Amino acid sequence: MQDFDNSDAYFKWYDDNGFSRIINVNGTMTSLGGSVTRETVRQATSGIMGRFVKMHELQSKAAREISRLTGAESGCITASASAGISLAVAGAMTGMNPVAAESLPRGVGKRSEVVVQLGHLCNYGAPLATSIELTGATVVPVGQSTLCTDYQFDAALTDNTAAAVYVVSHHVVHYGQIPFARFACIAHAKGVPVIVDAASEYDLTRFIAEGADIVIYSGHKFLGGPTSGIIAGTRDMVRAAYLHNTGIGRGMKVGKESIAGVIAAMGAWMQRDHDGIRAEEDAALTLWQGVVTGMPGIIATKMDDPTANPLQRLQINVDSKQAGASAATFARALGQEDPAIIVRNHEVELGYFQLDPCNLTPGQAQIVADSLVRVLAMGNRLTPDDDDLAAARNGGTDAYLNWQG
Repeated sequence: MQDFDNSDAYFKWYDDNGFSRIINVNGTMTSLGGSVTRETVRQATSGIMGRFVKMHELQSKAAREISRLTGAESGCITASASAGISLAVAGAMTGMNPVAAESLPRGVGKRSEVVVQLGHLCNYGAPLATSIELTGATVVPVGQSTLCTDYQFDAALTDNTAAAVYVVSHHVVHYGQIPFARFACIAHAKGVPVIVDAASEYDLTRFIAEGADIVIYSGHKFLGGPTSGIIAGTRDMVRAAYLHNTGIGRGMKVGKESIAGVIAAMGAWMQRDHDGIRAEEDAALTLWQGVVTGMPGIIATKMDDPTANPLQRLQINVDSKQAGASAATFARALGQEDPAIIVRNHEVELGYFQLDPCNLTPGQAQIVADSLVRVLAMGNRLTPDDDDLAAARNGGTDAYLNWQG
């Protein structure tokens, strides 16, 4: 939970600026602005806005903090985790050759293939393959969506392979995939560097310790910084990725304010009371579970995070015949409350939605509880919308298609 007051002034800002009031129990989602930042981060961001700074010096300071945070040799900040994937792949293709860096995405060299398990070629708001292919690289999928074997992966690694990309996300297939340590061992035996997309991961040291050459994290999800990406890894590969700010990375450049904010966020993370915050989050889950227990057709269960982040979410399973409405309809109705309760609805076709407590501010857990009781009791009085399931399944694309500018 965040560390600032949740008085009427919190929601007054929405009214004064003409925005919908929101309580986010979905997660640190780009469509909701990432995360809310702490006061120290906001001070660092505003403090640098009125000053000039040598950007290479600022990135060097970030590199030192990234090393302290992750155990990596070096690091740099970029515009987003997605940009970090593109820059890391580009760096693996060209090394420290500035002519080669300027030539992408057209003049790719021999080492231009990037191997990815088919079950990891997910969409995180955009296709992973797009982040890779922006460099001019060719994606080489390995295995089937639910099974990738060691021998298939080994055979795909050739003299044309620039890198192997491993994705850690709730969006990927969670069985039949090569475990990370084994994946890295096979790739390194062929002299292929390993790039890990761990944008939404809480553990910021594991993959470096287990042999990743580059790991990409989000600066604005668990860390609570401004929108940004963190590239951490070996000094040679980080420098090669950073070089691409002279090429394809120019359009992905990060501002001084975001770098300063992420530096502050990393410092705050290393001093964070992780156990205390987890206890607050669990208290919210217990509150919500208690208020819905016994409601017709509703079963609420605390669920562990699928990628082993140290957090739980409350899963609301809905029997539509008993509850009077589907999980998709309830999710829509909660989103129409004032303030809007934005739930985690990406799997509502399976008959449930989830509540994530990680982004609550003080007092919001009770507001969510009150809305749950009110909306889930409405059941048959809610008008089902045939588009509820489609809207959830289509994700953010519909919002882009319907945006009028």
